[in-house]
Amino acid sequence: MMGEGEDRVAVVTGGSSGIGLSVCETLLSKGYKVAFFGKKTEHVADALEHLILRHGVANVMGRSLDVSLASQVETFFEEVTACWHAPDTLVCSAGISPKAALGPDDCIDLDLEQWQRVLAVNLTGVMLCCRQVSAPMIASGFGRIIMVGSIAGRTQPKIAGTAYCATKSALSGLMRSLMVQTAGHGITVNLVAPGRIVTPMTGPIDHPVNQAAIGRIPVGRLGQPGDIAHAIAFLASRKAGFINGAVIDVNGGEFSPP
Repeated sequence: MMGEGEDRVAVVTGGSSGIGLSVCETLLSKGYKVAFFGKKTEHVADALEHLILRHGVANVMGRSLDVSLASQVETFFEEVTACWHAPDTLVCSAGISPKAALGPDDCIDLDLEQWQRVLAVNLTGVMLCCRQVSAPMIASGFGRIIMVGSIAGRTQPKIAGTAYCATKSALSGLMRSLMVQTAGHGITVNLVAPGRIVTPMTGPIDHPVNQAAIGRIPVGRLGQPGDIAHAIAFLASRKAGFINGAVIDVNGGEFSPP
């Protein structure tokens, strides 16, 4: 019997830090080959060195690119396919969450250029990656697509800005549309919505914003990247074949939908 990750190829966007890096680690530990990308060259280089040291150069690929640029995304997926085979797993973790100097931005005063950049990365970038994997997954009769949303796209935002909330909410619509388009081909499309997770984006645990968040979370702590990565790894597995079009909240109970 084949192992869960045997001959599996995963692409992880935003895989050079935070949740994305933890997803890379988790999938590699399960036997997947993993290709990831990030925007900052130095972060990609550091992550690639770390992952190769732990999992071997033959199993990891890392590149620096802008997920909002279709030509760069297309070239990356062509390289992955040429190196191994077309990805059967896509984890869309890349995202940006700019903050105003005094807290979350206000829609009335939101800078239009910033709005467009957040949409380009957090929403258009996901679409561009999904477009690259959908046809090969349909042809092979198997695929797993997992989008990383946010609690900010599920309920009243407490920290995140307007553009971030809008894009993370929009991902659920993209997920449902893609689920319908790929129906009947062994492909599942799901979304994981993290709560407050300790990453470079959220800052130190002792920051007042994070301490306030802990007070709202019934389990009494912030989440760790691994909390999200393990949920994603299950959704990527063959055992999760009947979970489709779902939003999985991983937030310690901070938000519990009716």
